[in-house]
Amino acid sequence: MKAITNGKFILPDSAGNFFIAEEKFLTFGEKILSIGETTAAEEIIDAAGNYVAPGFINIHIHGCAGFDAMDDSPALKKICEFLPSTGVTSFLPTTMTMPLEDIHRALKNIRETKCGGAKILGANVEGPFISKKYNGAQDKKNIRRADLSLFDEFIDVIKIITVAPEEIDFEFIDACVAKNIIVSIGHSAADYETAKLAIERGANHITHLFNAQTGLHHRKPGIVGAAFDTCAKVELIADNVHVHPAVQRLVWKVKPRGEIILITDSLRACGLDDCESELGGQKVFVRNGVAKLADGTIAASVAPMNAVVKNFQKNTSAEIAAVVELVTKNPARELKVYDEIGSLETGKSADIVIFDEDFNIRQTFIDGEISR
Repeated sequence: MKAITNGKFILPDSAGNFFIAEEKFLTFGEKILSIGETTAAEEIIDAAGNYVAPGFINIHIHGCAGFDAMDDSPALKKICEFLPSTGVTSFLPTTMTMPLEDIHRALKNIRETKCGGAKILGANVEGPFISKKYNGAQDKKNIRRADLSLFDEFIDVIKIITVAPEEIDFEFIDACVAKNIIVSIGHSAADYETAKLAIERGANHITHLFNAQTGLHHRKPGIVGAAFDTCAKVELIADNVHVHPAVQRLVWKVKPRGEIILITDSLRACGLDDCESELGGQKVFVRNGVAKLADGTIAASVAPMNAVVKNFQKNTSAEIAAVVELVTKNPARELKVYDEIGSLETGKSADIVIFDEDFNIRQTFIDGEISR
């Protein structure tokens, strides 16, 4: 049995809101055993005044450390090994709009990969049921009409699927909801009315808000307006490239904190220096921390999760404990795994991250074992 002490513990209060508590001992094995004032643990870990938080959960990530979720083995294992250095203890590998057989192969790998490091919670399927008008870094030639039967073999592993609601029959949303798949609106030219109807039908999630979708205009509110006007959960890439810091502040003011989920949307170049990289079969050029396709289109992010959390906290001046909810409690609740992970509470998995005032990761534990 281990115990962490001398830390700023980010814990849920009686209402479930995170706050900071000090002068505590957190004891754990594979699961969290107790949080109190005393302990008789065999091993004491001194947090040295740093923050002690639940492990981060990244629900939208394509790759890092030179590897991508669309690659063959051992790519996922390498991603799992790298992520704890960014505070991530669980994640959804995210597929791209590529030939169907490539997506199937990636989903098979996601289902079958067992490894140390960050835990795979399932798959996030970004495309191919999207709009050619807002394809972003997704390859247009692989976009197709929405048909859930194309993924019948992988229903058990798919947790989120992105669609353009103007391009689908809304029965598709019903079918996904019936199978506990989160339907996310993204890469879409939908107007406000169509997006709002889709949200009310069950597509209650927005893929990387603002990016590759209709924006907010005072006469055409678009997808962003529908997101602000409903209880839809919104992903936000807080790398200060995809979304301006001022706009991050607006999201924090407009949306309840329980409806915001920070993501990285990172590609394989995350964790590497500036370089030529790849995403979804297309060349990507990373310069000064910005990834672009050859035509200048901004591609996925290169920011690690701890940087995303740091940026959002600094940009909004929100309390650190509240921002931590956006990468722990919120994604866990939406994925319906909050009874297992997402907060520091007795009986939950000992997925724990210790980070300093500048959000540098000091230690990461997954199921009680140190991974960083």
